[in-house]
Formats: sequence, structure tokens, C-alpha cells
Amino acid sequence: MESNRQQKINRLIQKELSEIFLLETKKMHGVLVSVTNVRVSPDLGMAHAYLSIFPSEKGSEILGNINANVRSLRFELGKRLGKQLRIIPELMFHLDDSLDYIENIDRLLKTD
Repeated sequence: MESNRQQKINRLIQKELSEIFLLETKKMHGVLVSVTNVRVSPDLGMAHAYLSIFPSEKGSEILGNINANVRSLRFELGKRLGKQLRIIPELMFHLDDSLDYIENIDRLLKTD
């Protein structure tokens, strides 16, 4: 069960990461990265961010690039949230494939 503070920090980090990815993906045409969920650990030291990447064929490649540049993303997040959070959590990014899963189930149900 997440505390009220964790939920607020989850939403805050999700909003700021979404804005960062929006600015970065404007440079790459045809790519959209959205932050679907953020979960912060109880000690607020680790944040797991789940990303939905379009087109999904490039998902693992883009996620690899994001994980390679996680330090610069944390620095950028720190510049934005430095006044609101004392410690900026370590970031871990995961691919959110729930939309692909839903699409696959819809496809399977339509074939019957």
C-alpha cells in the first residue's frame, strides 16, 4: 500500500518525465514516448518508470538508449524538481507492453 506522499511523488515524477520525453522526441520524427506509470520505493530512493513507446518495433532500441542516458535524465529531473524534493530518486525504466497485450487479446477474440 502506497502512502499519500508516495502517490504525490509518483504523479510529480510522471509529469516531469513526460515533459522531458516530449521535448526529446520532438527531435526524432515518428517516435512517441509516454510515461504510463511511475512507482517510487517507500524510502523514495528508487523510481521505476514504465514507458509506452510508439512504434513498438523500436521499443527495445529506444529503451536501451534511455537506459544508457539515465544519468542525464536524472540530472534534468533534478533541475526541475530540486525545489520540491530533497533527494532525486534513482531511475529505472521499463517497457510497458500492456497496450500490445490488449491489442493481442482483441485480435485473438476477433478471429473466433
